[in-house]
Amino acid sequence: ELVRQGEALKRTEQMVNKMDQDLKTSQRHINSIKSVWGGLVNYFKAKPPESKPEQNGASEYYANSRLKEAMMSSKEQESKYQESHPNLKKLDNSGLDFSKAELVSSVQRDAYPKNQHLRAYHQKIDNNLDEMSSGLSRLKNLALGLQAEIDEQDDTLDRLTKKVEMLDINIKSTDKKVRQL
Repeated sequence: ELVRQGEALKRTEQMVNKMDQDLKTSQRHINSIKSVWGGLVNYFKAKPPESKPEQNGASEYYANSRLKEAMMSSKEQESKYQESHPNLKKLDNSGLDFSKAELVSSVQRDAYPKNQHLRAYHQKIDNNLDEMSSGLSRLKNLALGLQAEIDEQDDTLDRLTKKVEMLDINIKSTDKKVRQL
């Protein structure tokens, strides 16, 4: 949704820039209509630079790199999680998988109780905590990416607000000149 909003902001900013350029052109025309001297001044004055037409109406919007990175990382982690989650895949056997407990190194075995059932439950709890940690890390990265995108869009909104205010002043001025003619 933020990426879509960023695209809309960029298109809006491009339209405001185009409106500003059109307004400058119309002011040049008004000056030349107003007096002969205005026409001569416009003749010798540099024309406002023409904007290059955008391909397919608008250029492509690029979301914040941190947000893109977080989204890609999140999708990768989500797919890995779905592949390994017992409720999201078919289980061949029901019950606990004690073979994983046998693979634990001798250093880690000392950290777990001697009872095989308790060891399996402790290993299962550790695995669940690792999954929770991975999920929280994913959420943190997404939140940081979203914040960076929001900050960029906030800057764009500030810039756009200033442009629109100046455009409004110029439109009122041009309207006043047209009414005087």
